[in-house]
Amino acid sequence: MSSLMDSSISQILQFPSFPLLLTSLLFFFILVRYYQKSRGQGKVPPGPKTLPIIGNLHQLTGGLLHQVLTRLCKNYGPVMKLQVGQIAAVVISSPEAAKEVFKTHDINFTDRPSEFYGLEIMTYGYSGMVFTPYGEYWRQIRKVVMTHLLSTKRVLSFRSIREEEVWNLVQFICSSEEQSVNLTHKVFTMTNDIISRAAFGSKNENQKNFITTFQELMDVSGSFNIIDLYPSLTFLRSVTGSKGKLLGIHKKMNEILEDIVTKHKTKRNAAAIANDEEDVVDTLLNYAEADSTGFYITTDQIKAIILDLFSAGSETSSITTDWAMAELLKNPRVMKKAQEEVREACKGKSKIEEADIQSLQYLNLVIKETFRLHPPVGLVTRLSSKTCEINGYTIPANTRVMINAYALGRDPTIWTNPECFQPERFEGSSIDFKGSSFELLPFGSGRRMCPGITFALANIELTLSQLLYHFDWKLAGGIRLEDLDMTETFVSVIRRKSNLNVIATTRIPFQK
Repeated sequence: MSSLMDSSISQILQFPSFPLLLTSLLFFFILVRYYQKSRGQGKVPPGPKTLPIIGNLHQLTGGLLHQVLTRLCKNYGPVMKLQVGQIAAVVISSPEAAKEVFKTHDINFTDRPSEFYGLEIMTYGYSGMVFTPYGEYWRQIRKVVMTHLLSTKRVLSFRSIREEEVWNLVQFICSSEEQSVNLTHKVFTMTNDIISRAAFGSKNENQKNFITTFQELMDVSGSFNIIDLYPSLTFLRSVTGSKGKLLGIHKKMNEILEDIVTKHKTKRNAAAIANDEEDVVDTLLNYAEADSTGFYITTDQIKAIILDLFSAGSETSSITTDWAMAELLKNPRVMKKAQEEVREACKGKSKIEEADIQSLQYLNLVIKETFRLHPPVGLVTRLSSKTCEINGYTIPANTRVMINAYALGRDPTIWTNPECFQPERFEGSSIDFKGSSFELLPFGSGRRMCPGITFALANIELTLSQLLYHFDWKLAGGIRLEDLDMTETFVSVIRRKSNLNVIATTRIPFQK
């Protein structure tokens, strides 16, 4: 019987059509397996073809990620599927689809991806507010932050700090009249001084070290890294040197923050601190012991929240101010109109304050238009907690969903002349940037919307109004306006690649 079977098998193998038959059967079984696997997935979003192991990684070259994804979505639609290494992702680039993510299915997209090794280290294991998993701890932390740190009332309490630091910038520029000023650097330094004073109290050497180390940490943890595309291959962290570098920078940051918190504890033990004298660290230390609900935060969690506040506030404020000034220089008509508004509203004043600029409607349009063309965070990322449907496509659980705020702001089906800087497009428009208009999402939307919007906006408005009120501007080095470099670069946020070097002429005199 055995020999007969062997003979039959031998004849089959020698049959001329056998290789074709075997290939056909194999292909059939692959199709059946794919069909069975995809039946539960529903309608899969379209996307470019993938390659083994790397997926679509080869198609994400040739530009910054937000730019490349914007080009791809023109070919594959507003809901596009990607596979990058081990990461499954869906890119959203229409207001309708963004609304479904942030409003219709908001509860399903309350988590952020946790594959970023650099962020895990920087945030003390995602123990701050921005990246912590959705749940009771997040709700408690958000309540503390939104009630005691970033509420409208608390932001107003920092008004004197903002006015003093912006005024220091104005005085520096005045003292450098007709000389080249690196406005990008000066605005960045001023913004960090504001947040440092609000967070830590009076200026000290620790703050300088903190800012330097913080920027280093942001650049490393926010940059593209192969280890984040293959999170299960943990050996890559050591092989690539990423682990050692990240831990080294984090160690420096931790020592600085530990010293700051320790000094605050010592000061609190020595004397009672009035509510109006509390800085951010003082406020957080109030929760270092369990309250009536049993909720308390550790020293490491305090450190993580401080880092969240800096990442959410400093970059947004300084980068938006920098982009706005660059666009105003490139568009003299808009610059003139914005200057005329603030100079008319504050006529006769040698020094303007926040109360003087509340009615500057055109300045508000300039800021809106800057957010449209240059959102600080071009890709707002969420993680689906369970399978759901967006625009008729099935999004599986544990899929990274990226809302392309950059593409939304430049979509020609939404905006007329989208590449042009035209603040007037918002006149009479109900579109705003605070999360309810899904055409304009520089801060995201929904439950995980950026908490620093009020703080950032206060910094931007006051800085721009002062710069426009007191000075006339031109580019340094004889550069023509049309040659101003507006190239983008991306490291955690979308910045201008080149510094904005300008020459200011004092227009409105003031008392030094």
